[in-house]
Amino acid sequence: MDLTGARWRKSSKSGGNGGDCVEVADNLPGLVGVRDSKDPTGPALTFSPAAWRAFVTQVAERV
Repeated sequence: MDLTGARWRKSSKSGGNGGDCVEVADNLPGLVGVRDSKDPTGPALTFSPAAWRAFVTQVAERV
């Protein structure tokens, strides 16, 4: 997957101390990218928007 144009963002709850965070890019058509904020040049996972919404919904229900 080509993530060249991805605009990565962290959660507003991640804080500024470089903690363990993921970054999400949801600006690409038909694709959501997820990567480790500590390794921005490392591998990224990709999901369809529907799969990402389902994942976020399931996580939110368990918190």
